[in-house]
Amino acid sequence: MSESTSTREIGIIMNGVSGRMGYRQHLVRSILAIREQGGIELPDGSRVTVKPILVGRSAQKLAELAAKHDIADWTTDLDAALADPQWEIYADFLVTKARATAIRKAIAAGKAIYTEKPTAESVEEALELARLAKAAGVKTGVVHDKLYLPGLQKLKRLIDSGFFGRILSVRGEFGYWVFEGDWQPAQRPSWNYRTADGGGIISDMFPHWNYVMENLFGEVKSVYAQAAVHIADRWDENGEHYTATAEDAAYGIFELSGGIVAEINSSWTVRVNRDELVEFQVDGTHGSAVVGLFGAKIQHRNATPKPVWNPDLADAHDYDADWAEVPVNDVFLNGFRQQWEEFLESYVLGTEYSFDLLAGARGVQLAEAGLQSSAEGRKIALPALSLAAPNEG
Repeated sequence: MSESTSTREIGIIMNGVSGRMGYRQHLVRSILAIREQGGIELPDGSRVTVKPILVGRSAQKLAELAAKHDIADWTTDLDAALADPQWEIYADFLVTKARATAIRKAIAAGKAIYTEKPTAESVEEALELARLAKAAGVKTGVVHDKLYLPGLQKLKRLIDSGFFGRILSVRGEFGYWVFEGDWQPAQRPSWNYRTADGGGIISDMFPHWNYVMENLFGEVKSVYAQAAVHIADRWDENGEHYTATAEDAAYGIFELSGGIVAEINSSWTVRVNRDELVEFQVDGTHGSAVVGLFGAKIQHRNATPKPVWNPDLADAHDYDADWAEVPVNDVFLNGFRQQWEEFLESYVLGTEYSFDLLAGARGVQLAEAGLQSSAEGRKIALPALSLAAPNEG
């Protein structure tokens, strides 16, 4: 890089970095990793680097994190940070119930928005945020991290190559056993199991499944879901018993554009008997694939065995041996960091960014429809969402 090459420093308000995802994935593995590599290079040869300010409720925690990672700025006063023009982007990693209020403030302050999902607790509120951002002319981005997983990037390559022929169906299995909290501490916070606190696996995972399905296979047209509170007796972080009110498992069937049917089970009450914590099987007329977080294996129609169902005889065929591993031909970055880099580049260059607050609203819409479907015992259609205000027709 020549001495004349310019470097622009972007100030980022990071709200909620004391939480697991905010700290590990967004602060350490994304923003600090970008800072340590000297920023990112843009197509014109200039560079963009980042400067974070940590925001939260605990001054002690913020001071400790700032000292640990050589971060000069932190504050418990979000309003003061939003009022300071050196901070251009507001990044939100708060619990869902607190997110919309903070994003609304950031939009009013003219900040670009980058946020975890779900973006709000209702589709009306999620759409309101998207419309406010459009009216304010601010760029927005919503985390779509699972699209950047190595396994799903391999799957995208298979789809783009035409490997599957016509895709028929998608079957997904996600989940693991979350301990109840009495004899072993739970791996997830107790608010996840309380409806009043914004908990539930549908609001947590359906926004993920929405962007996975719409970006890989097709727009979600309808959903039929069954939610369940399989384990009601749980113990919180202080060892106190509480009764779970939010679902810990959800079983969904989704109709996608193009006639594709997707079935995805999500559960915090399942013991893992698969290669990875999430796996998707995609079946097409010309071939099939099974992909996880990292791995991907395929079976072409020319290599498909011809099973014969005979319950009276044990089947000695090794079906696993009929699948071939997809080679790792690319270098995969941490998915959160890769999306941060893409968002920063789009922000500086002023290009279109598809993973915006409207995309986030579609994820909230699917979660809301899934809960409605389970409550009413019927299939729920998903109408297209628009940024046009309701009175604009």
